[in-house]
Amino acid sequence: MRQLQQVLHYPRLDTVLMVEDAIKKAKDYPTRTKLWRSLPKGMQYQTLQLILKYLLESNKIFITRDGKIMWIFAENPAAKKMMDKSVAYARS
Repeated sequence: MRQLQQVLHYPRLDTVLMVEDAIKKAKDYPTRTKLWRSLPKGMQYQTLQLILKYLLESNKIFITRDGKIMWIFAENPAAKKMMDKSVAYARS
């Protein structure tokens, strides 16, 4: 049975948007640690973990088997439509 982790505080919207922007603008697919180190100092790792969990559950990111974070959210309606029709794109 998995223990529930107590959240000390929830991140502010500007913090979530900052992480989203960092993932979108990354030249390669960062790991959690690499992403955390690229962010401004002062962000707790627990806060980043919570943001990544939110982005994963809202289908904005995908984390590969080797731990790399990919931005997959299609903001363009035409691109989203193509992804929904794609054979390789499957929601689980």
